[in-house]
Amino acid sequence: MGSRLFKTFNVLVTFLVLLFILAAVGTVLVRGLPFIPLSLKMPELVFAIRLSLLTSIVSTAACLLVAMPVAYTLARYNLPGRGIAANLLRIPLTLPPIVSGVCLLLLFGTTTFGEILARMGLRFVFTVTGIILAQFFVNLPALITVLKAAIEAVDIRLEYVARTLGCTPARAFLKVTLPLIRNNILAGLVLTWGKALGEFGAVLMLAGATRFKTETLPISIYLNMATGDMEALMASAAILILIAVISLAVFERAGVKLYERVPGL
Repeated sequence: MGSRLFKTFNVLVTFLVLLFILAAVGTVLVRGLPFIPLSLKMPELVFAIRLSLLTSIVSTAACLLVAMPVAYTLARYNLPGRGIAANLLRIPLTLPPIVSGVCLLLLFGTTTFGEILARMGLRFVFTVTGIILAQFFVNLPALITVLKAAIEAVDIRLEYVARTLGCTPARAFLKVTLPLIRNNILAGLVLTWGKALGEFGAVLMLAGATRFKTETLPISIYLNMATGDMEALMASAAILILIAVISLAVFERAGVKLYERVPGL
């Protein structure tokens, strides 16, 4: 009897949470989907979509280029202070995005370092480049964590075998480890891209909220909410939700493929 009550309680709570999430998301989709075809003809929303896609793709690619060597270093090299370094790299994960934006704004807007970069033409405050930097800063630690766990799951002896057959360390990584973690990379990239696309707090603080300049989809929602344009707001929110659902589906699919590969490793 006790076991049945325990199971019923857990299932009921799960169902209620699922119902709550679907009700909240579904309300936006039901109201927003009809506005999408019309909103795609609005120059402002088209600009926001294009800018969001551009910045999220560039920042995700930058995250991958940086996260891979960092993750390999943390996973494979027994360096002094490796644990401390790993924890420090996760700091942006625990910060509210708006605080991350403040950190970046102060660093690149009020310091000598930022002034030097500005003289070199690298301006991040209230620019599109700032959007990319904010997305990069917020999302890099999560991708490092995903890739580090994936690399650690691959037996290092496989790389050693490849080296005994004449491979350099880099070639052993490219030929052995990289193919085994490709689904993890795909899943990490999809989640990173989805989070970059929806990043708001850090982007708002560093790049601002200027129409037709730094207006990404989340910024568009913020601006349209401020002006009371509910049609554009609902359309932008519905687009972001659809992208999030698709991203999760791809992530889940990549995860299934990974688990299917485990017995054959």
